[in-house]
Amino acid sequence: MQPLWENTVKMKDFPRLDGDIKTDVLIIGGGIAGILCGYRLRSEGVDCVIAEADKICRGVTAGTTAKITAQHGLVYNKLINSFGREKARMYLEANIKALGEYRRLCAKIDCDFSEADSYIYSADDRRKLEKEISALEKIGYKADFCEETELPINTAGAVKFSSQARFNPLKFLSALSKDLKIYENTAVKELKGLTAVTESGSIRAKKIIVATHFPILNKHGSYFLKMYQKRSYVSAFSGAGEIKGMYRDESEDGFSLRSAGSLLIIGGSSARTGKKTSGWEEIHQLSRRYYPGAIQKYFWAAQDCITLDSVPYIGNYSAGTPDLYVATGFGKWGMTSAMAAAELLCDMITGRKNEYETLFSPSRHIIRKQLLFNFFSAGAGLVLPSKKRCPHLGCALKWNKNERSWDCPCHGSRFSEKGKLLDNPATGGLGD
Repeated sequence: MQPLWENTVKMKDFPRLDGDIKTDVLIIGGGIAGILCGYRLRSEGVDCVIAEADKICRGVTAGTTAKITAQHGLVYNKLINSFGREKARMYLEANIKALGEYRRLCAKIDCDFSEADSYIYSADDRRKLEKEISALEKIGYKADFCEETELPINTAGAVKFSSQARFNPLKFLSALSKDLKIYENTAVKELKGLTAVTESGSIRAKKIIVATHFPILNKHGSYFLKMYQKRSYVSAFSGAGEIKGMYRDESEDGFSLRSAGSLLIIGGSSARTGKKTSGWEEIHQLSRRYYPGAIQKYFWAAQDCITLDSVPYIGNYSAGTPDLYVATGFGKWGMTSAMAAAELLCDMITGRKNEYETLFSPSRHIIRKQLLFNFFSAGAGLVLPSKKRCPHLGCALKWNKNERSWDCPCHGSRFSEKGKLLDNPATGGLGD
């Protein structure tokens, strides 16, 4: 099981930390959010260090389908209802700016960047699409309603965002990361104030950004209640033909499609981590039905952090931690969200005012229906009898037959059959 992107570029190797060091800003996590934060801060002349537990960009970032778009599902009607028109407009604007920053950076990097229209389609609910078009009109954005698409799949229509983009994320990040100060195989075990403790040394900083996908610190922020994780499955096929646009079903259990060169990438089978899913079988069924000549060349899985209100948590880790920051909860839209996070956090750290600080604040109002569901799911995981328990908060682990892993249905940590940590928020393997 290997993501397509990992087969296209050899990332630079970085050393393991050996000893004690100091820096102005420590970034914990070497995925796309951490790399972009590091690149942005270094461009501002800020001394910063990135500590990555494994190899940079090998985890969640390698599993992305790499759509760069401000179209995050049918989110804008929902945002207007939850936050009002102004904050919905700000969310759109922040992601459009992020897309523009990718255009600027990718103009100088060979990373297969190309413009493409983005579509959210519905199999059977035209009314949902019409509501989204209306919501976008209210915040000043002209999206198109498409009666038909180029897909062989029958739909009730689609909402189209023109001139979005796609790229190869590892080629892009390979170029951005080469001159950054990075330590790989350097897992942060705990924080003592603003000193990060690892197995091979410590990093003392003036400010710290936690960019570990799911935040690893339980003491602050209550992220174990404010988020959960979803797992989805992806395959890349040859012989399926090229599609010009990028597509996503509006339903939670629908499919995602985009081309990457001569390959067609199809994602689907999304479910809460630790819950039963058919894995790649649904994708294979789709390919056999609509792309009978397709041959699977790569297959992998992806994991996404889901917030209570569909807006990422970017800013101070909690109200009481002025020098500790976080970037998390990007859902299935990590490309523009990571870029928006890098801009916002860089501004906060360097003392500049950023108009999106309140919108993305991790300390915003959290009383939502999903909060109760997360609470009871965690409670059920704690009392369920099981020999295998997650070292994060003690929830019972579930066996994932598709990937032969032990998965936590409470917060999404995952472990190999032999107990090696695969996905956080746990900071160690089973038995460590």
